[in-house]
Amino acid sequence: MGTIRIGAVAAHFGRDLDFDLQRIATLIEHARSSGVALLVLPDAALGGYLADLRHPDPDALPPALAPDDVHLRKIAALAADMVVCVGYCEADGEHRYNAAVCVTGDGVLGRHRKVHQPPGEVAAYSAGTSFAAFDSPVGRLGMLIDYDKTFPESARSLALDGAEILACLSAWPTSITNRAPRMSQDRQARLFDLYDQARAAENQVVLASSNQTGAMGGMRFLGQAKVVGPGGDILARTWSKAGIAIAEVDVAGEVATARRVLHHLAERKPDAYWSRT
Repeated sequence: MGTIRIGAVAAHFGRDLDFDLQRIATLIEHARSSGVALLVLPDAALGGYLADLRHPDPDALPPALAPDDVHLRKIAALAADMVVCVGYCEADGEHRYNAAVCVTGDGVLGRHRKVHQPPGEVAAYSAGTSFAAFDSPVGRLGMLIDYDKTFPESARSLALDGAEILACLSAWPTSITNRAPRMSQDRQARLFDLYDQARAAENQVVLASSNQTGAMGGMRFLGQAKVVGPGGDILARTWSKAGIAIAEVDVAGEVATARRVLHHLAERKPDAYWSRT
């Protein structure tokens, strides 16, 4: 593939699907004008996230969309030759999932349902059960949603499945129980950056981390979209403001360089990690 431009979005999205779609169209247009080949939109970019993570109101949940919903088809059409990852609430019979889909104008490349759930989310969503990488025009890719990236096994399973790029879609809020007076001092702001850098460095992959901004109900979202290199270095970021963090990366070259001397995946000792009792 050579060098490509990767964009990670920080922006606010709410319950109005048509408004969200228009904002996504604008972001795709701006990304295209900057030469972006992979654009990672936030979790819940269609329909918004929960307004209360501890006690979600069952009558005020995000709209649940079928996997072939017209809004998702429109995003694919807008993407054209760009690879676009976007989060939404997926309907599957009586179940709802916090989900993400990766598309181009040719259709769906990959899907993911959020596996790891903070306690309150259990009342609003069912949990996904697996992680799988997939091929795309920009290379082999894997997706994580929000809390998934807290668990090293999530990103590691995608890297072992050949992913060289991780798209981390989030609606990650400031601390709910101990909010700091300044966002830069917030515990969750620190962890959000820490997890992004650690997951990239430990797997020696490129990571694109998107996030929501603004507020919904009692939730205040961090922003802090970024692109991280395989050494854990932040290549581009938005800080707390809305925008697109764009980095130009030779993914295969950077990954190969990072793994030239110390190849973390090849040097694992799986038999030493798990008890057999």
